[in-house]
Amino acid sequence: MSGTKNQYTQENKSFKYWRKRTLFSIMLGYGAYYFVRQNFSCAVPSICRELNIDKSDIGWAMSAGAICYGFGKFLFGLIGDRFPARYVLSIGLALSGLMNILLGCSSYLSLIVILVALNQCAQAMGNPPCAKMLANWYKKDEIGGKWGLWNMAAHIGGAFSVWLSSQLVANFDWRQVFYVPGMLAITISLFVFNRLRDTPKSLGFKAIDELDSSISSIVPTEKLKASEIAKLILTNKLLWLISFAGLFVYINKMVFFNWGPTMLQEARGSSIVGSGFLMALFDIAGVFGGLFIGSLSDKYFNGRRSAVPCICMFITGLVMSVFKYITSGSTFLIGLCITLLGACMTGPMVLIGVMATEVSSKKASGSAAGFTGMLGYLGTALAGVGAGSIATTYGWNSVMTVTVVTALCASLLFGVLWFLQSTNKEKNGKY
Repeated sequence: MSGTKNQYTQENKSFKYWRKRTLFSIMLGYGAYYFVRQNFSCAVPSICRELNIDKSDIGWAMSAGAICYGFGKFLFGLIGDRFPARYVLSIGLALSGLMNILLGCSSYLSLIVILVALNQCAQAMGNPPCAKMLANWYKKDEIGGKWGLWNMAAHIGGAFSVWLSSQLVANFDWRQVFYVPGMLAITISLFVFNRLRDTPKSLGFKAIDELDSSISSIVPTEKLKASEIAKLILTNKLLWLISFAGLFVYINKMVFFNWGPTMLQEARGSSIVGSGFLMALFDIAGVFGGLFIGSLSDKYFNGRRSAVPCICMFITGLVMSVFKYITSGSTFLIGLCITLLGACMTGPMVLIGVMATEVSSKKASGSAAGFTGMLGYLGTALAGVGAGSIATTYGWNSVMTVTVVTALCASLLFGVLWFLQSTNKEKNGKY
């Protein structure tokens, strides 16, 4: 294609096709990342039993991986703002698939820790390029809903992963939990690379900034230097506030993400398949929670998106307080709490990325998403070894108490951001 096209008039069919194709492709690619990510939590109980590893030791693998993932998100956010996003997304997925195949061949704790860390480095290449492409293809008044739609992929991929993994470990062994998803991920990475294009301009369309009336000036077309991007990120006060709130959100989410199957089996008497079903329910609820909450923030909160995660994390704290006291035989109540937690934890995670891109320059949108992820995955590191050690020493009820406290801390920080937006005290950070 040559020349620019007025994609909202006579040639909008072609533009709409490419927007849908891009959205579907990043959903497929990002969902496939979860095939080779959430499967580890399902394999943990069997790995611990077969290799005689205790929870605090396997927690170090989770924490090492989380630290690599967090710093990797920021690093690959910078890279994603400098290099074609489809390359970053596809290569990361293929590398993650390879690390999973190698994990299936491992029998030593030290090797498992190294491979989990390397896998999480590859996993860090998934989120920032997707954030970049969403910002490139969708306007401000569309992106909340589209972000929620894209985020469905993580929960559909996660739900499929825990279902498939529980079946594989129940009918074969834990090594198949890594072999099968690893091969799937490598195959999908090739397909996604073929389908994606980074920007409308690469296909001859106008940049989305030229069509978005909510943007007062056109963002310059030249790329920023890495040092300029880093300065924009590190001096943004609102971005820091969003990131610290995200840290507490991630502690809550990742306690369930990493330890959910183990906790349900040990503290609530669930079977391997039963815990897999409940964790799939957690992710399915996240699909609808992310969709609903993303659209809600677009339509009813007039850009003050922080109101929604503030409310969600307060509800999370209340539900965890109830879940802590539910007995093993109360299957319905356990399922109800898991469903509510999946929906309420997902909304804030969806909107953290949206808010990060909205308070930063579009030229640094991938880096902003990566920065919030970096601090968020500090929370994941704490949830890994921290939850494992607390559960070993004090029991799972103490872990649940920690999640109540961190949920309320996240709600408080989002509430501060909501207040700042409402009173318009941070003019430079105004959405």
